[in-house]
Amino acid sequence: MSYDLWYWPDIPGRGEFVRLALEAGGIAYRDRAREEGAEALIQDMATRSPPPFAPPYLVAGDLCIAQTAHILAWLGDRHDLAPKDEASVMMLIQVQLTIADMVEEAHNVHHPIGSSLYYEQQEPEAARAAGCFRSERMPKYLGWSERLLAASGDDWLAGGRWSYADLSLFQLVEGLRFAFPQRMATLEAHHPKLIALRDRVAVLPELADYLGSDRRLPFGDGIFRHYPELDAP
Repeated sequence: MSYDLWYWPDIPGRGEFVRLALEAGGIAYRDRAREEGAEALIQDMATRSPPPFAPPYLVAGDLCIAQTAHILAWLGDRHDLAPKDEASVMMLIQVQLTIADMVEEAHNVHHPIGSSLYYEQQEPEAARAAGCFRSERMPKYLGWSERLLAASGDDWLAGGRWSYADLSLFQLVEGLRFAFPQRMATLEAHHPKLIALRDRVAVLPELADYLGSDRRLPFGDGIFRHYPELDAP
């Protein structure tokens, strides 16, 4: 079966976490809004019953699966992108949901008042939010990820092979490097296991074609944005 992935066509955003799993798993899919445009996404969402709250969502036959962590847990079980034992399944879902929390906080740095307002309409508040995010939240999340990897006793979060959550940690590090390059340069020395995982994912044979292609959208507008005034060591 070939799946339909629906997400905004011009940004990596939350959809990229799903794309990485599909690509690494060798799973056939169509990136529908990339093919047909944002208007097609809006129209498709309007026809779904029950409707997904927001993209990304994955259509698999009669199923419409929304929410990034939910999609990835489903793919992990169906396509062996995660171990099958209950403890690992629960742990990886927990990791993915925590990554989703950090992604939301990273977005809220540059839109702390409201996502409907332009960044320029909330710059003072964004500067204050960025200071807290850099000094408190980034070390907390990255430190937790480092401890997880230390507890695993292996190169990957669960078992001797990468899982969808390992791919998502890679994407999280990439996004933070783009948005906060100075701060990440300081923090990375304190999180060697996390950075080593990022480096292992970057050279996975299963991802080589995708990561080297123009299908891998660059960061820019979207969740992870680089405003120099919001970054500091």
